[in-house]
Amino acid sequence: MASKIDYAAVRKDIAALLHQPEYDDGSAGPVLVRLAWHSAGTYCAETDTGGSNGAGMRYEAEGGDPANAGLQHARVFLEPVKEKYPDITYADLWTLAGVVAIKEMGGPDIKWLPGRTDYVDDSKLPPRGRLPDAAQGNDHLRWIFYRMGFNDQEIVALSGAHNLGRCHSDRSGFEGAWVNNPTRFSNTYFNLMLQRQWKEKTLKNGIKQFVYYDEDADEELMMLPTDLALISDDSFRPWVETYAKDKAKFFEDFSAVFHKLMELGLRRDESGKVLNSDNVKGGYHAAPKKSNQPGASGTDRRGEADGLAKANEKARPKL
Repeated sequence: MASKIDYAAVRKDIAALLHQPEYDDGSAGPVLVRLAWHSAGTYCAETDTGGSNGAGMRYEAEGGDPANAGLQHARVFLEPVKEKYPDITYADLWTLAGVVAIKEMGGPDIKWLPGRTDYVDDSKLPPRGRLPDAAQGNDHLRWIFYRMGFNDQEIVALSGAHNLGRCHSDRSGFEGAWVNNPTRFSNTYFNLMLQRQWKEKTLKNGIKQFVYYDEDADEELMMLPTDLALISDDSFRPWVETYAKDKAKFFEDFSAVFHKLMELGLRRDESGKVLNSDNVKGGYHAAPKKSNQPGASGTDRRGEADGLAKANEKARPKL
């Protein structure tokens, strides 16, 4: 049960695994944030489907979505924590890991509540196509985020997560980091967006992004089409300017909106207990730790998605 789990201890163990010298920029932090983000960002307010309940990426229908490419790395990083605390659900572990990673990388405290359950099969997973396509523009951003119940200010605040991590051509198709220090949470992303001249570049795979060569750091930084869409829009741009000038305001707003993101799809009573039918009728169901053999036979509906076996095997030597 959720009440028996020592979440303070879980937080410490998540923080301890962030240092990964052989992984991107020496940290698992950014990919854990992306895991938390994508685990919740499938929500649709109109149909009340998707969201952070269920840990749907354990199944091929969601885990194998091209929009989630590379997130098997994050899930493998967290397996030792799941093994140590078998009663925690994957849905709680993934969202908590994102919150802890942001704090450990210099970001704000973010409120987090437990109680998510793990779906027992893949019958309630949302359709693919609900996560952002970074090659698109303003209309697409609004279509994606309005569906979840966010407004323009919240869209810009959430975009500030691009202070962290980098893109990979073999995952999203894009390549590079947004900022010089992609393992430190800050408002640098907004400042760079406004202060640098970004030039369009076509990658070898045919995908277009925007780049700026930082001579001092001898490094090419990049922005996605959806990033620069924020400064070409009369409603988005004022918030970019606000967050570029006021780091404290950005941290305050990001903390609030990331908490909102982590709660998408959940209904709670005044005590914080989750009231969703899966949680009430099925109880707090923590899926068993996945097999130590990626894609092991027999795990098609209750284990790691078979289609990710090869990717997990490639990821494992980097851990």
